[in-house]
Amino acid sequence: MIPFKYSLLFLATLGLLAGCDDTARQAAPATKDEAIMDDAMVAPEADSAEQDSAVEPTSAPQINDGLPFEVTEVARFDSPWAMTFLPDGRLLVTEMGGDLHLHDLTSNATGTISGVPKVEHVAQGGLGDVVLHPQFDSNQLVYISYAEADDSGLGAAVARARLALDENGGGALEELQVIWRQTPKMSGDGHFGYRIAFDGDGMLWISSSERKEFDPAQDLETNLGKIIRLNDDGSTPDDNPFADQGEVAAQVWSLGHRNILGIAFDAEGRLWAHEMGPKDGDELNLIVKGENYGYPLVSNGNHYDGTPIPDHDTRPEFKAPVITWTPVISPAGLIIYDGDLFPDWQGNGFIGGMSSQALVRVAFDGENAEEAERFDMQRRIREVEQGPDGAIWLLEDGTRGGESALLKLTPQE
Repeated sequence: MIPFKYSLLFLATLGLLAGCDDTARQAAPATKDEAIMDDAMVAPEADSAEQDSAVEPTSAPQINDGLPFEVTEVARFDSPWAMTFLPDGRLLVTEMGGDLHLHDLTSNATGTISGVPKVEHVAQGGLGDVVLHPQFDSNQLVYISYAEADDSGLGAAVARARLALDENGGGALEELQVIWRQTPKMSGDGHFGYRIAFDGDGMLWISSSERKEFDPAQDLETNLGKIIRLNDDGSTPDDNPFADQGEVAAQVWSLGHRNILGIAFDAEGRLWAHEMGPKDGDELNLIVKGENYGYPLVSNGNHYDGTPIPDHDTRPEFKAPVITWTPVISPAGLIIYDGDLFPDWQGNGFIGGMSSQALVRVAFDGENAEEAERFDMQRRIREVEQGPDGAIWLLEDGTRGGESALLKLTPQE
């Protein structure tokens, strides 16, 4: 029997020969930021020539030039990954190495939250996302994602804990409970995904990337390469599309994903997710219950070793992306803006770009979307968040040089 992974590649090649036109993609080649610490890691067989040059982030003070907003550097962190605001306006920030910080924007002081579980810090993994429970005011529950290890390998996990703050600008995670894990664990160090979001009904959503293993994205006996939907305690809802197929499959809302690094709900409750494509073909997808998004059977990019993948339009049974990017943007972080500080942008999406060193604005029209504008930030943008006053906040990716900046965007005066 031909192993599943290689049978997929064989079918992909046949699909291409049957009529997939790759001319446009080859005419405008693009490489993601494929250095060892980037989230768009090359496949193990990829030649080093496919890697992008190591463009270092810049802290030049001239980045305001030509932008429709003021950019203020507020603080610096060591390889930060995510952030979320507390009701009192203070900011929780995760660092990949395993530290969870509490930053006071008034005093510009940074404290540490203890009680974080043991984090495995590898090329693309470490301490990941942090979000508040929708009823945080009453239950003080915080959810974090992180990479963990055991004898079988590495995988993402999601835990929840009660946040107990102290009078010294720090605090602790108490009564921590792991409520979800990627299964199975893998030996590689990339494509964890592990973005977290809550919907308007209080359901917990997790992006679970395919760990650079391709085939698990199509396998309902794993939860890799999937969008996961759970109750807030980690239990499985009865109305998930594959609830009758067993414990792991019952977690799954959609499948056929690669490396999902941003999820957000719009005002109508629709879930949008972006993912890094292979070589070319980054995607923005509208996530629909039970749909298969096709990876690795289809993609608007090719494998890094040159193996072709048929485009989405060759397989209409798979859900196609709403937007694809070639050249790529290397997307990371996603918000759908609903603040008052930038009224013209209400309902727009904002995506951080790492290799593109950009902030990408997306305009939505119901179930359609298009890139509306791209702001040259001259920095690799890892995370995007909306502040309580409507300001847009960014975390600069620090995997290339260690420390990186927390940036606040406000309207030009």
